[in-house]
Amino acid sequence: MNYLTNLVQFPGLGLSFHLNRVAFTIGGVSIYWYGVCIAVGLCLALIFAFRHSLEFGVDPDSMVDVILIGVVLGIISARAYYVAMAPFKYESIWEMIAIRDGGLAIYGGIIGGFLFGGLACKWRGVPVLPMFDLTAMGFLIGQGCGRWGNFFNQEAFGCNTTLPWGMYSESTRAYLMSSTVTVPKGVVIAPTLPVHPTFLYESIWCFVGFFLLFRYIKKRKFNGDITLRYLIWYGAGRFWIEGLRTDSLYLFHWTLFGQRIRVSQAVSLVMVLVCTGILIYRLAVKKDNGVNLYVRRVQRAAEAPEQEKRS
Repeated sequence: MNYLTNLVQFPGLGLSFHLNRVAFTIGGVSIYWYGVCIAVGLCLALIFAFRHSLEFGVDPDSMVDVILIGVVLGIISARAYYVAMAPFKYESIWEMIAIRDGGLAIYGGIIGGFLFGGLACKWRGVPVLPMFDLTAMGFLIGQGCGRWGNFFNQEAFGCNTTLPWGMYSESTRAYLMSSTVTVPKGVVIAPTLPVHPTFLYESIWCFVGFFLLFRYIKKRKFNGDITLRYLIWYGAGRFWIEGLRTDSLYLFHWTLFGQRIRVSQAVSLVMVLVCTGILIYRLAVKKDNGVNLYVRRVQRAAEAPEQEKRS
């Protein structure tokens, strides 16, 4: 059940908030905080991309079309992935495409963003891997901000917790009383007790990842280095956080350490292992040292005419 207003409480901290899912209304159309949070994250990611594009050797003007295509088709992919995970819960095509109430799967957005963004790079002549590195930084900003939309919607939370920052609302109680709850083996759910605010965990994880990778930008060793580290960082965090959530889909009857594994955990695990393998290969076998970074090749090409004039 979705509530437009919620009294959200953090009993262990002595905090409570009256939340309205509607941020404001324009011409009788309600604009939800979920969309506002995504829009804020997108805007901040775009600001970062335009301010730092030259550090990756990406021309700001050329990447505009890439960003537009990647964002639009990334959002569509995020919704398609979400709907594909539970296609029978929707009664009409209009429910399938309605995202005002939430329902964007991050992994769908990542896959769609990189796939269609990569094709757009080829079309516009933008270097693919440097653009992916820049995009990865933007993803962390967007995901860190966008997860707060789950807070306003009171969704994507975890199982019960006794930690001080445990969260409770009428929405968490109503959902935990439903028959769609998925929890780890042996965990008992109490609808009237606080739950893990997993949206907060993921938001913090993304912002910490952004800070760490931002400090690493000038030390990167090869084109795609930032992208691989982003996928490893996000995948590792998502694997852990997903295990706390109560709205996950299970992957058949597969188990890991005695627990049934969830779809997002499986995706995260495969992504981390594959990307870690590629990263080790590039650093330990190919011994990339940053000399062949695209931005440095561009700089050398620009300096060559000047050196010829001097000689």
